[in-house]
Amino acid sequence: MDPQSTPDLSTPASSLPLSTVAVVGLGTMGTGIAEVLARAGREVIGIDTDEAAARQAVATLEGTTARAVARERITERERQDILARFRTFTDLQAAADADLVIEVVPEDYELKRQVFAGLDAVVRPDTILATGTNALSVTRLAADSQRPERVLGVHFFNPAPAMKLVEVVSSVLTAPTAVAAVTALAHDLGKDPIAVGDRPGFVADGLLFGYLNQAAAMYEARYATREDIDAAMRLGCGLPMGPLALLDLIGVDTARTVLEAMYADSRDRLHAPAPILGQLAEAGLTGRKAGRGFYTYEAPGSATVVPDAESPSSTDEQSAGRTVSSVGVAGSGTMASGIAEVFAKAGYKVVLAARSLEKAETAKARIAKSLGRSVDKGRMSAEARDTALASITPAGSLDAFADVDLAVEAVAEDLAVKQELFQALDKVCKPGAVLATTTSSLPVVACARATSRPEDVIGMHFFNPAPAMKLVEVVRTVLTADDVHATVRAVCAKVRKHPVDCGDRAGFIVNALLFPYLNNAIKMVEEHYASLDDIDAAMKLGGGYPMGPFELLDVVGLDVSLAIEKVLHAEFRDPGLAPSPLLEHLVAAGCLGRKTGRGFREYARR
Repeated sequence: MDPQSTPDLSTPASSLPLSTVAVVGLGTMGTGIAEVLARAGREVIGIDTDEAAARQAVATLEGTTARAVARERITERERQDILARFRTFTDLQAAADADLVIEVVPEDYELKRQVFAGLDAVVRPDTILATGTNALSVTRLAADSQRPERVLGVHFFNPAPAMKLVEVVSSVLTAPTAVAAVTALAHDLGKDPIAVGDRPGFVADGLLFGYLNQAAAMYEARYATREDIDAAMRLGCGLPMGPLALLDLIGVDTARTVLEAMYADSRDRLHAPAPILGQLAEAGLTGRKAGRGFYTYEAPGSATVVPDAESPSSTDEQSAGRTVSSVGVAGSGTMASGIAEVFAKAGYKVVLAARSLEKAETAKARIAKSLGRSVDKGRMSAEARDTALASITPAGSLDAFADVDLAVEAVAEDLAVKQELFQALDKVCKPGAVLATTTSSLPVVACARATSRPEDVIGMHFFNPAPAMKLVEVVRTVLTADDVHATVRAVCAKVRKHPVDCGDRAGFIVNALLFPYLNNAIKMVEEHYASLDDIDAAMKLGGGYPMGPFELLDVVGLDVSLAIEKVLHAEFRDPGLAPSPLLEHLVAAGCLGRKTGRGFREYARR
C-alpha cells in the first residue's frame, strides 16, 4: 500500500458504509463512542496504548450491555453479538483495515498530530480520519496529514450513548464525500448530526463554555455562592445542571483548555479563562475526576457532593425577620397576577392594586382562570381555590396598601415609572413595611433612593410564569437592612420558592449569565457560521437545554432581550456584551418575536 497515493474522491457516500471503525483512545468518551458503534452493528477496533484502559473499556461495555439485557432492551444473544464486535489493541497498526478512524485522545495538539502521523502510515488511502477534538484546529491537523481531504472532526457529546447530537466539522480541505459519509453514519447511529465549520468550540461548546466561564468569574468575584449560582440557572432556566457543577463534570482543566483555544481565536474577553479555572487546574482540583473542584466529592470519580468549608450550614444565623401576614401587589399584568396568585395560595391576605378598579378586577379574573385550571388538573381542591380567591382584594389605588406588611411592585420595566410608584408606597405604607421591586434589570437602589426608608427596600425577582417557576432572586442593596433580607427569605420559603441571594448589579445572576449566551448565538448566525435550526438543535441535544436560544429569544421578546443586553453592556462596559446588530435591526423593524408574529422565525397569527 502506498500511503502517498491519492484516494478516489468521486466515490458516492452511499458506497462508503464505514462498516469497520477504529476508535483511538479508550477513555470515557472513546469507550462511549465504541459502544454506540458496536450497538449499531459496526465492527469496532478499540486502540489504546494503556492496556488497563482497554480492559476497562471492555468491562464497561460488558456492564452496560448486561444492564440493557436486565431491562429487556436487548436479548442476551444481541449482547453477545455486540461484545464480539468490539476488539481492543495497543498498536495503531490494528487500524489498517478501518473505513473510519476516530481519535479521542487527550486535548493536546502534539499528541493528536502523532496519532494522525501514525495513522497515515497504516490506513488505506480512502480511510476517513476523524478527530474528536472540541478545542483544537481540525484544519491544522488536516494540513499536517498526508491526506487532508479525508480529515474532519466528529464531535460526540458525553455520555455518547445517551446524547443525540454529533457535530460534523469540515475544514477548508475536507472532501464533501467524507462529510457525507460521516453524516450518514451519524444518522445510522441514531444521532442528529449538524454540519459546522472549524472554529474552537464549534456550536454547542462555543456557546456553552463562554457561559460557564462567566459563571466561574461570577463565583470568583464572590457575587453569589456556588450553590446559588447553580440553583439560579437550574430553576430559572430549566437547565439540567448548574454551571459550576457542570464545570466539575467536564473537568476544570478541560474547560480551561477549550476557553484558551476560543480566546486565541476570538480575542473576546468573555472567552478569556477566569483566573480561578487556572488556579484550580494548577492545584489539581479538576472536578469530579479529582474528587474536588468547585465542589468536594465523596471520592475521585464520584458524583456525590459532600460538605466542605464553603457549604451553607443549616445553623447559619440570620437576624430575625419582620412579621408578614398581608401582601400588596402593584400591577395588573401577567407578572402581577401570577405573583398575587402565589401569595394567595400560600395563605396570605393579598391586596391587588392597579391603576383602576376595573383593571384590578380583570387581573383577579385572570387568577381565577389559572386556579380553575389547577383544579381541573387535580393540583388543588375547589375549596382551596375558593379560599385563595377570597383572600385577594382588588383595588384601584395604592391607598389600599396602608396596612400591608409587604408591598411588591410588578409594573412596567421603566425606572421612572418604578421610582414614582416607590415614592407613592413610601407615603402610603405603614412604618416597618417591606417594599420590594420585581425588576429584572434596573438598579434596586434607585428605587430605594426614591423613598425616605431605603433600608426597607429589596429586590424580589420572580420568574415568569410566577406560579410555576420556583426561583426568586433576592437582591439586597448596600442600604438594605438585615431583617428585611431575612423577612423576604422567610416569605420565599412560605410561598415554596427557592431564594438565591445576589447583589444589586445588572442582570443579577440569571440574566447576567443567560443574555450574553443568547447574544453570542445571534452573532453565530450573523457571521453565517451556523443556521438558527442547527444552533437550537445543538443546545437542546448537546447541552440539554429545554429551548434553543432562538426559540427562547422569540418567547422572551426581542425588544426585552435588547433592553437587557443594553443594560449589561452599559454596566460592565465589556465590548463582548454589546448587543448584536442583527438583534437591533430586528427590533427596529418591529420583529419582536411571538407576540408580533415574527422574530427570528415567523409564527401563525392567533
